[in-house]
Amino acid sequence: MSEPITPPTAEQDDPGQPPKAWLRPDGSVIACTEKILVLNENFLELKQLAQDALDDALLMGCSEAQVRAVYRALFDGLKGSFPERQD
Repeated sequence: MSEPITPPTAEQDDPGQPPKAWLRPDGSVIACTEKILVLNENFLELKQLAQDALDDALLMGCSEAQVRAVYRALFDGLKGSFPERQD
């Protein structure tokens, strides 16, 4: 079972940017440049999609707190399609 992700603190990465390092389940750093590029691109695409969805909801009169809670629950409910690799 994977460890829970802790929210960023002052000592951690900026939550609006990809992390400085992507980690394997054992805590070691992903070093492959191509993997890092894909992970960072996915992060930025998700960030923009989430921003657009939040903005749309606010323009339509939704409660920001509710929208954030619903999207947080959506993301927390996602299940990986593959098991974590242990290599």
